[in-house]
Amino acid sequence: MNSDRLFKVTDSLFISNVKAACKKNLLMDEGVTCCINVSMQQPFPDINLCTLRIPVFDNPLQNLSDHFDQSGDLIEHTISRGGKCLVYCRHGRSRSATICIAYLMKYKNMSLQEAFQVVKAGRPGIEPNEGFWSQLKQYEESLQRSQ
Repeated sequence: MNSDRLFKVTDSLFISNVKAACKKNLLMDEGVTCCINVSMQQPFPDINLCTLRIPVFDNPLQNLSDHFDQSGDLIEHTISRGGKCLVYCRHGRSRSATICIAYLMKYKNMSLQEAFQVVKAGRPGIEPNEGFWSQLKQYEESLQRSQ
């Protein structure tokens, strides 16, 4: 499978690795207007877009959940204005998948399991690490409590 491409999660949300994320032609072909880079040091594409860096390592002890609301709100804001958002990390499997799952849970009212299946359907190789999975479970509980 060619992983140097953007994988569609929804019509306006994509996930990829850094190699694909930095290919201008891929971003332009899909109409991406916002990039969320979930890494400490991976580069941003050399193109004028809305950007957000979430500075975490792919380590189960890292606190990614502190960024769920900010990143989800930015994705929703981008989409509500007719834009498209790309979430990426080095390999496009753990950190970026976790952010996409959290977004679907908050804004599409999906359960953790439903959101995981949607992202996995778009990018079969996703694998949030156990620490991020645990944070997603806690996020699901907090979203249910706030309804």
